[in-house]
Amino acid sequence: MDGSRTPPVASKPGLVGQSIKRSEDPRLLTGNGRYVDDLQLRNMLHVAFRRSDQAHALIKGIDASGALAMPGVVGIFTADDMEHMVKPVFATSRMPDYHPTAIWPLARGKVRFVGEAVVAVLAESRYLAEDAAEQVFIDFESLQPLVDPEAAAEPGAPLLHEEAGTNILVQREFRRGEVDAAFDAAPVRVGSRFRFRRKTALAMENRAYLADYDQGRRELTLHSSTGAPGIVRDALVEILGMPGSRVRVVAPDVGGSFGSKVSLYPEEIVVSALSRHLCRPVKWTGDRLEDLTSTSQGFDETVYAELAVDEAGSILALRADVVGDVGAYSIYPWTAGLEPVQVISFMSGPYRVPAYHGKVRGVATCKAPLGPFRGVGRPTSTFVMERLVDMAAHRLGIDARTMRERNLVRPEEFPYKTPPGIVWDRSGFQEGLQQACEMIDYDALRRMQQDARKQGRWVGIGIGSYAELSGIGSRISASPGMPINTGTEISTIRIDPSGAITAYFGIASHGQGLETSLAQVVADELGARFEDIRVVQGDSAVVSHSTGTYASRSAVLAGGAGTLAARGLRGRLARVAAHLLGSDASHIAIADSVITALDSGKTITIPELADIVYSQMGKLPKDAIELLEETQSYDPVWGTTSSSTHIAVVEIDPETYMVKVKQYVVADDCGRVINPLIVTGQAHGGVVQGIGAALLEEVVYDEGGQILTASLVDYVVPSAPEAPDIRVSHVQCGAPATVGGFRGVGEGGTIGAPAAIANAVSDALLPLGIEINELPVTPERLFRLLENHRASAGG
Repeated sequence: MDGSRTPPVASKPGLVGQSIKRSEDPRLLTGNGRYVDDLQLRNMLHVAFRRSDQAHALIKGIDASGALAMPGVVGIFTADDMEHMVKPVFATSRMPDYHPTAIWPLARGKVRFVGEAVVAVLAESRYLAEDAAEQVFIDFESLQPLVDPEAAAEPGAPLLHEEAGTNILVQREFRRGEVDAAFDAAPVRVGSRFRFRRKTALAMENRAYLADYDQGRRELTLHSSTGAPGIVRDALVEILGMPGSRVRVVAPDVGGSFGSKVSLYPEEIVVSALSRHLCRPVKWTGDRLEDLTSTSQGFDETVYAELAVDEAGSILALRADVVGDVGAYSIYPWTAGLEPVQVISFMSGPYRVPAYHGKVRGVATCKAPLGPFRGVGRPTSTFVMERLVDMAAHRLGIDARTMRERNLVRPEEFPYKTPPGIVWDRSGFQEGLQQACEMIDYDALRRMQQDARKQGRWVGIGIGSYAELSGIGSRISASPGMPINTGTEISTIRIDPSGAITAYFGIASHGQGLETSLAQVVADELGARFEDIRVVQGDSAVVSHSTGTYASRSAVLAGGAGTLAARGLRGRLARVAAHLLGSDASHIAIADSVITALDSGKTITIPELADIVYSQMGKLPKDAIELLEETQSYDPVWGTTSSSTHIAVVEIDPETYMVKVKQYVVADDCGRVINPLIVTGQAHGGVVQGIGAALLEEVVYDEGGQILTASLVDYVVPSAPEAPDIRVSHVQCGAPATVGGFRGVGEGGTIGAPAAIANAVSDALLPLGIEINELPVTPERLFRLLENHRASAGG
């Protein structure tokens, strides 16, 4: 037999697929987690920022004399003071018609949104720094604010970035088939102007950074509440002009992100540059006001879309014109194209669309930069497409389920190439719809709805079906045209002389339970006990290259890399054990950290074998010695398809116009489920976040560019009473080509929920002929919609 083959794992139920409690929870739930703000270093300074209260203005002068004279203030820095410390960084892209914007640590020459950092104040304590920042006075010369992206895109509009020569930072267009001819011949056309309002991630932990420059070693360590330590490390290497071996970024425990913590922020540059300049640790912890005004925001698109169908309801053609409000800067490294370009890229969703024309413009305005937000583009595209599908069903008198059954990609049609060029591999598009309808007893619901309507109640049932790419590999950048490899992941697994097993990953968990999930994968593949595996992540120094955790990639890419590394290390263990047990590697089985020779029944534990390899060299001849360490990388190349169908039941109070979500089901295809408990929790959290996007959450700027939702009094998020009972089922339709058979699941709840709820609200109002085309459907917005309808009907 071939002794080099990977040895078998002893036959027993694997850890993958089991609902193991999260190993992170004991420390987090007992207050023993360590977040950036918990870190205290000797001789540490604190920084506070004087931020702009103007939306668009020239900086004519800065008076910091009063602040500089205050006790405990160590230094005050402006953009001019820091210019020799850093180089600007640009979010570059290979996309044509794209204009990058320079990212500096502090505003240079002018400010472009309320909340932009202008002056950094360093002091011996945070309180002294904040007090001193209030004594910094900035002389502004106001410029015309740009708040409406459609107006900002017009020729002759004031420019936010003069060097770009335009406010349209990115534009793109997709076309397939004879779209105009299909629309001209179509018997049924439906369309509208759709609006998905701006959101903020509102992670529980505000952003926080602590930089520590070691002058003796000329090394910088940045502790950051980031989900992308590798991206931040690589950017700092460029900005500070330091060797990569001397810059380390560590993400300790991180209290949520939802996309908002995977970009490079000016505050990270400030603390890093000033720590290097002063040779002292420098720390910044943002407060909630700073989070709401300066952390990147999400969504914010206006979509003019139209769908053509035949008399049977089959889709003939789709077109969409998208205007995305990308805020004041093209965010690093994702670019201004991240959100709006993905809206048109995923507009056709899981449907067969023979002809499509989509175009988009990403327009700069005087708002916080638009950045990654859970779902990225797909909540908007799904909302629009699902609304169009229901509107067509209403026009034809076809049930919403039937309309989808006729148009969702069928099993025999995979792989299916969408009009923008995305290729869906086999996924449960039809099966997810069927299972969701069975879970909620769709036919009985429709009968209940008829009874409710006879009683005058506004009860609606909404379906939201979607598809997304997850675990994207090297052939597709996580952001269109971005020249950064986000498609590979590296894992190293080591066994030390005591037999302890440590698995190193470059991903950075911020609530996903990755320490647990990845330990399950490694333990299964290696044949070790779960409790023997320690997962180290969130540190740019533990692997040679990584970017982080975002885009539903970590289970697929890190799980794949961990699988390959564990298989390689198991082979090493088997070869050593075969020599020690007088067997052949092909006869070696490993389970529960015990290695067994199947031909003789002899055993040795992993700790015993490690002790022999490292400490009892005489027991092994030279040619039998193995390094008990394995490093592997994984690239899924194209990625894989995750899909889901959501069904929501809502009821509208005719007196308060509050929308109550009564029932909610999710049927998703996320491939082989590593930990059902964690996956279900991800779905629950995503759905509740989607409910917020559909019914409550909206960042509001007035016509002068002032933010009106800069506190949690004004920015409303769902709480426990708004969260319905959510039932989740997993559909597994064929094994994806990924190593381990995993698909991503982290963003799905947020993608499907807004569409399902919008369709449910529209369905509740169907007898009135009202269609929902704007989210969130707040009570005020719903009241005005109904009042306008009554006025029109009365006229």
